[in-house]
Amino acid sequence: MRDVLDGTGGPGTDRGLSPVVGKVMETSVVLLYLGLLTTTLYAGIVPDYRAATGDEVADRTLSATVQRVEAAVPPNASHVAVRRTVDLPRTIRGDPYEIRAEGNRLVLSHPDHRVTSEAVLALPEHVASVEGNWSSSTAAVLVVAQDPDSDGVIVRLEGGER
Repeated sequence: MRDVLDGTGGPGTDRGLSPVVGKVMETSVVLLYLGLLTTTLYAGIVPDYRAATGDEVADRTLSATVQRVEAAVPPNASHVAVRRTVDLPRTIRGDPYEIRAEGNRLVLSHPDHRVTSEAVLALPEHVASVEGNWSSSTAAVLVVAQDPDSDGVIVRLEGGER
């Protein structure tokens, strides 16, 4: 009995270790839960959400750009000289992108093919051509000017200094 009371050993002295083991097990379970939750989010849900969000931003950007181009072209072709700066987001999903004219369409090209989109321009008949491109890393300037070869106008997408 003496060894139990004075702490020199015996059958009851290992009880001080059980609270430590309990806390270590609780901590292990919490860390395992957090690890599984983080893996699930970053491996599946978050990338899919980022792709969907990037696609939405690309569609809105292209839609707003089409509206600005269409609004800049006057209904008649006499003495046209329009120069406007168009605000574009610098990145979509963290990457730079490009908007280019292809005939009567504007195409938003992005490194992620899921974010790439296009839209058709509704322009008056006196528009001879739409040409050029904008990079999101430079300022976007819209120029509408007389076509020297015809009675129509040319719409140009030009880059400038940001």
